[in-house]
Amino acid sequence: MKLHRLLGFAAVTSMAATMAMAGTSDMNFAKVYEKECQGCHGPIHQGGVGSDLRPKALKKKEHNMLVQTILNGRENTAMPAWGQDGASVKFSKDDAAGMVDWLMNWKNTVELTLSFDEVHKSWKKLADVDALAKKYPVSKDGKLEYKGAQVDNVKDITFATERDASLVDFIDSTKAKVLSRHKAGFAVHVTVTNKANPRYAYSISRSGRLTMFDIGAPGQPAVASVQVGQESRGLAVSPDGKYVMAGNYNPGGAVLCDAHTLEPLKVYDTSRVINMDGQIEPSRVAYIADTPYGPYFSFALKDAGHVYIVDYSKPDFPIVGDIPNIGRVLHDAFLNENKGEDYGRYVQVASQGSDLMGIVDLKTKKLAAKVYTGKKSKPHPGQGSSWFNKKLGKQLNATNSMNFGSVVIWESPKWDVVKKVPTAGGGLFVGTSEHTPYIWSDCVLGKPANYNQVYLINKETLETDRIIKVGKKKGQLIDAHTKKVLQTWDATQHAKVPVVEKTFGKEKILPMPDHLGKAVAKPVQPRLLHAEPANHGKWTMISEWTTGRIGIYDAKTGKFIKYIENLTTPTFTYSVEHRQHVPGA
Repeated sequence: MKLHRLLGFAAVTSMAATMAMAGTSDMNFAKVYEKECQGCHGPIHQGGVGSDLRPKALKKKEHNMLVQTILNGRENTAMPAWGQDGASVKFSKDDAAGMVDWLMNWKNTVELTLSFDEVHKSWKKLADVDALAKKYPVSKDGKLEYKGAQVDNVKDITFATERDASLVDFIDSTKAKVLSRHKAGFAVHVTVTNKANPRYAYSISRSGRLTMFDIGAPGQPAVASVQVGQESRGLAVSPDGKYVMAGNYNPGGAVLCDAHTLEPLKVYDTSRVINMDGQIEPSRVAYIADTPYGPYFSFALKDAGHVYIVDYSKPDFPIVGDIPNIGRVLHDAFLNENKGEDYGRYVQVASQGSDLMGIVDLKTKKLAAKVYTGKKSKPHPGQGSSWFNKKLGKQLNATNSMNFGSVVIWESPKWDVVKKVPTAGGGLFVGTSEHTPYIWSDCVLGKPANYNQVYLINKETLETDRIIKVGKKKGQLIDAHTKKVLQTWDATQHAKVPVVEKTFGKEKILPMPDHLGKAVAKPVQPRLLHAEPANHGKWTMISEWTTGRIGIYDAKTGKFIKYIENLTTPTFTYSVEHRQHVPGA
């Protein structure tokens, strides 16, 4: 993507060499960094999930140590071993040394600002939304009211993202059947649905492409798209179904769009904000959340430690709240589920640089509390978990920890930590629903010997009851107390069946193969992540990053049911029915 077609340039200061001191390496360090590294380390190398990689920070470190870190990764962190087979870009020793040299001599060449005019120019109508709705009617409760519909109700659909294939998949989650697969920008990151009109779904890619789909029409076609930035993450839809907001890492800011047409309405530029040290600098926008509590979107200034609150019911959609000094490196967030008048009142945002969850009160528009999750824990709740514990008589909330295996549980509205449950390794996602007795925690950032596990933690006792462990050839459901194997299943890995793109309307789509490939001779260690309730509470779906499949498990028992195969690095899944009942999701 050419930046000048979308973004306004503020100031060009100097040119950075991409091949500096590369030895025998011919790697394009700038291109590799943009594709593989900036998601964790930031577009201006300022750090986030990953370390600060600006020259001032790196020159305090030993060169060879940095080379070895690139080649071998860092245990219990998101830093992979780029020197190992299977890495998306395999580094030689010269490649790693050249990358370190390039980073140590890097200079910020441009300061980008979010331009409404440029964003609006990229808006594309791909289909007639109203004509599709008339031709393929869907009732207010989501039932498809025409012959030949692929599912009975749009709430039967679960979205899945195939990260490295840049795909969004729509799955009939009552039958575990893939309905369609759509190109939606590089590394599709998040998908959401319109709760007021669940026939419409939205995705945001790391390449900044916001896409709207009509999942009530045959083939779930894309109906509109807009380029909201160069690198994007957060996404939310207002509960009234009128607005959708997307957030950018680069250039920093958020874009508010009409949820029925995807037409951009306003941009919120964060290229010059005051950080926690009182300095003016650009900030990425991390989470974005809507809430049933009021007509608000909230979003985090990742690098500045602020949360902004936007009131979309007022003319020009103003920022009506600015909560500063929450913590360093703000990332994802989820809302409380306390029933009654406080439902969705509190935004619980992870500060990975300060090891805490900041509790933002949407009523007072102030910081209500800080929940400390443990030194160097780097909380990452993902979709988070919020549930009522009958034994304690309290509403509880939970997050995963990235750097080591720990699920941190706290109560609301007192905001005291009540338990830290150990797991086998650092995780990214912890999820639950009213239909399962467990919160499901992955260990995806743990060591390879452990990242094939998901812990099922009892919501009443706050103890791990069961562990799902998928090996290279067989899977096991284990009783965590007795270590007894409760179930064993065939986890044989199969080669992906190649498919040829087909045209569907104005889209290029990938059909789903109807058969399995041959068994893989040298299977890899499965890497499990992101447990998502599905099939109206009957199932939980778990993605297997390295094996290219999604495992389906019984929500009440954890028992394995079946696989959805032939996928590429599946990550995020989103059940329309489940997310209807989760505030801000």
